[in-house]
Amino acid sequence: MEEVNLVAEAFKFLILGMGVVFAFLVLLVFILKIQARLVQKYFPEKEVVVTKQWQPQVVKSNDKVSKIAAVIAAIQHHRNKEG
Repeated sequence: MEEVNLVAEAFKFLILGMGVVFAFLVLLVFILKIQARLVQKYFPEKEVVVTKQWQPQVVKSNDKVSKIAAVIAAIQHHRNKEG
C-alpha cells in the first residue's frame, strides 16, 4: 500500500485554491474596468451648475437682542431641516 504525504497534498490544495481565487479576483477587476469605461462612454456625467447659496449675514453687534435673534434663527433652521 502506498503511503500518502498529507502535508504535501494539503499544500497542493492550498496553492490550487488560492490560485483559483486570485484568478477570479483579477478577472473581476478587469471586468469592472471594462464596465466602467462603457458606462462613462455611453452615460457621461452631466455638468453640474453651481449656484451661489444663501449665506447668513454675520451680526457684529454685542447687544442681547441680536444674540437672541441669532439663537432663535438657529433653532428654527434646525427644526425645519429635513432628515
